[in-house]
Formats: sequence, C-alpha cells, structure tokens
Amino acid sequence: MKELISAFQQRLRIAATPPLVFHSFLSVEILVLLSPKSDTTKPMAEASSSSSSAMAPALDAEAIAAVGEAAPPEEMTLVTKWRGKDYTLRMVGDDTMGELKRRICEVTGVLPIRQKLLYPKLLLNDDSVLLSSLPLRPNSKFTMIGTVEDEIFVDQEDDPEILNDYEIDQNEVTAIKDKEVYKQKLKRRASQYKIKILNPCRKGKRLLVLDIDYTLFDHRSAAENPIELMRPYLHEFLTAAYSEYDIMIWSATGMKWVELKMGQLGVLDNANYKITALLDHLAMITVQSENQSSGKKTFDCKPLGVIWTQFSEYYNETNTIMFDDLRRNFVMNPQNGLVIKPYKRTHSNRSTDQELVKLTQYLLTIAELEDFSSLDHNAWESFTENAKRRRRM
Repeated sequence: MKELISAFQQRLRIAATPPLVFHSFLSVEILVLLSPKSDTTKPMAEASSSSSSAMAPALDAEAIAAVGEAAPPEEMTLVTKWRGKDYTLRMVGDDTMGELKRRICEVTGVLPIRQKLLYPKLLLNDDSVLLSSLPLRPNSKFTMIGTVEDEIFVDQEDDPEILNDYEIDQNEVTAIKDKEVYKQKLKRRASQYKIKILNPCRKGKRLLVLDIDYTLFDHRSAAENPIELMRPYLHEFLTAAYSEYDIMIWSATGMKWVELKMGQLGVLDNANYKITALLDHLAMITVQSENQSSGKKTFDCKPLGVIWTQFSEYYNETNTIMFDDLRRNFVMNPQNGLVIKPYKRTHSNRSTDQELVKLTQYLLTIAELEDFSSLDHNAWESFTENAKRRRRM
C-alpha cells in the first residue's frame, strides 16, 4: 500500500511541474494544459484528493515538450524610470531590447537611438538580445537616460536611417518572414500602433507607401532651404500617382520629423493630391538575419501587414507597392517592395535625376492590373519599356 501511495504522489509531482516557466503566474496555465478536465476553481488540496479516484496517466517527455511549445509567449511587466516618473510596460519574452526601447519611446517620446538603459549588473548595449534571456525579476525597473528631440540639436549623422545597407539573399528573406516569432511581433504591432490618418481611404484605389530619406529627400546634403533637397519632380510624381493610388508616408524617423519634413516640402497641404496617412519608426519591428558569411544582423523593417490589418477593407498584398532605398525594409513583404535609387548629393545630381519620372510611368502602367502579386518589381524598368512597345503595336 505504501508503494502504491508513493507512486501516486510521484505522478502528481510530475503533473504539477511546469516546463521552463519563467514567472510563477504562468504555472497555472501550464497546469491547466496538463490537466484539462480539472476544475481550476477548486483549491489545490481538493483537486489533489478528488483526482485520487481517477488517476491520470504519467506524462512522457514528448507530451511535456508539446505543452511547452503550445504555451503562449512569456508575459512580463517592466517599469522604466525617466525624469522621476515610472512608466509600466507590458512585454513578452520574445521581444528584444530594441522592441523595449520602441515601447519606451511610445510613452516618453525619447527616440530609441537617444536612450541609454541602466539595470543592476547588466550591460544593455545589444538591441538584439531577447528579454527572456536576461535575468530579470518580476516588475523589474530600468532607469532610462535620454533626451527628447525638442531639447537637442539633431545632427544628421545621428539619423536612425543612416545604416550600412547589406544584401539579404532570398533564402534569408523566406526564413525571416515565415518565422512564427516575427509573425507574432507583426500581429502585436498591428494591434498596438496607431496610424496617423490625414485623409479618408478611397475605395478601389491601390496603395503606394513611400519612404522619405534618400527616396523623396536628400537628408544629408547642406542647404539653406529644405526645398533645395527635395527630389526632382516630387510634386508631379505625387499628383500623377494620386489619380490611381492612396499615398502613405512611412519613415524610420519619429513622427515629429515626418510631419516637419513633409510640411517643409509642401506635401501635406498640396491642392493637387492628398496624403492618406503617416507612419513612423514605432510601426516597425525588429528581426534578425543569419548570414553564413557575415553572421547575425539585427535590423528594423517595415511590415506592410500593419497597414493591411488596420485597413483590410481597402488594401492587401495584391494592390500595394512600397518604395524604399533599403531592400531590408521589405523583408516581411518582399513581393511588394521596389528598391528606388537613392537620391544623394543634390547639388551634383539635381539636374539629371529622373527616377520619379520613370516610376510615374511604371505606377500608372501597373495600376491597370487587378493583382500586383505576380510582378517582379526588380525589373520595373524593363516592364515599363515593354508596355510602351505593346502600345505602339
């Protein structure tokens, strides 16, 4: 009899042991998964005694592993202290330090590149580190040192879009966009981020999403007036595109600078076209590429799913195109991205840059198609030329 009781107690211990639980509050969820028929409203002692009449089978290693995989991402509450005020943030374990900084920016207005986070006995220099890998206590408190943009002179060298671009091969793109962890990040971003809507969406129009720096504007050259740094034919391009496309602007900078730049260029109040919405760096997500030759690279990208989720009645992968000078920004939606030639050194190239003129022809040509998903935007120039030849025939 003693041996039988001992074996029964051993099985109870196995069933009540949660696999790889970081916080105690998650163990209840794991226990429910292991004992789905138990009444979770009963005290533990009562549940244990009642289960003696129907002994559960022992759990093997595969069953425990399956439960671990099915468990939702670990949730955690973090507190950031800045200028004497505490900010409470809800995060999940597969968020990175970069994601944490982005959330801090949402509540404080301090851009991620301006933030320095302090935590006892930890160096927090790597934005790619997962929060779940850090030895953090529940309700951990960070101290943040940083300054909002209003209080500093912004040097163009510190612009968050100034990064060395690097090539990502097709296998890496597929691996990144198909990873469940990034799909979950996209889902959270789409539910949390508030797109700044300026004008109503128009039924039946395609969607054109535009980057700013090096796409519409040379943000590195010196000039007395921002208009001097505007890409040639910008207003003509936007006017023509507006006839077939709703237009959104998405920059990796802060919203204040998106509005400032576009306002200075006369884009936000132009009588010939309207901008539908603005997005900034807070709408981006952080991903990691594992290149065999260059190793791991962590970077932010612009997932169009944020827009498609919030405006599903109007836009999707079949009617959206995005222009950016950085290919990596398309990694979550490579089929919809067109890499535009960067507009740099304004004073040397202003008289010869024809990129927006050519792209106007491409946009108007493909607007006749019902579905963009079969297009190869890498070959946009030859597509435009072929379309011209077909019209002459």
